[in-house]
Amino acid sequence: MNLKEKVDLGNLPKHIAVIMDGNGRWAKKRGGLRIFGHQNAIEAVRSTVEGAAELGVEYLTLYAFSTENWSRPVEEVSALMTLLVSTIRKEAATLTKNNIRLQTIGNTASLPKACQRELMEAMEITKDNTRMTLVLALSYSGRWDITQAMQRIAGEVAHGSIKADEVNESVVARHLSTAGMPDPELLIRTSGEQRISNFLLWQLAYTELYITELLWPDFRKEHLYEAILSYQRRERRFGKTSEQLTK
Repeated sequence: MNLKEKVDLGNLPKHIAVIMDGNGRWAKKRGGLRIFGHQNAIEAVRSTVEGAAELGVEYLTLYAFSTENWSRPVEEVSALMTLLVSTIRKEAATLTKNNIRLQTIGNTASLPKACQRELMEAMEITKDNTRMTLVLALSYSGRWDITQAMQRIAGEVAHGSIKADEVNESVVARHLSTAGMPDPELLIRTSGEQRISNFLLWQLAYTELYITELLWPDFRKEHLYEAILSYQRRERRFGKTSEQLTK
């Protein structure tokens, strides 16, 4: 029995989030520039998206570019943006062919105009697709997400459309960039780093973490299956005891 056949399709995480880490180290090991690692990471993205869609995962969120990544060397950021534009342009048709919808979260207004244009076109082309939603987190940070939600809620309180004492977790969730999506049940991080790096801080409150030493460009479907199998072996208690769950 292969790994895919071992996955319990009745216990799939509806939403998987991925911190795609290790591109630079992968390139350095091979004597190349960091952009070489980013270029080779595209196949890992393709394989992961395909694997998740084949299983029936509803949402897959990829941490593609963080707010903090803007502080990287100008040459690397410029090369990354160029790669992003060309990749979105090439993959839009494939997403449609596979009935996958593309969405984004993050401060996308800070992206170059060419990136914004390609994103808008790809989202428009794929908007009616229903098999899976692929979410790209671009110029995203969890603190930014919570801050913009607080600003919007404060504005509504000031205008009288909601009272301050009516602000609860549901209200906050509706104002986050992930509004309408289930919180991730599983977070995968490659490269062995054991932190969440300002990613989906609110949404990851009860998410299961899976950390692998594998560098992102080497990640394939089989590694996705391994992560899901690890998730399925866990007991998710949400603050309750094991005994409470069995009643």
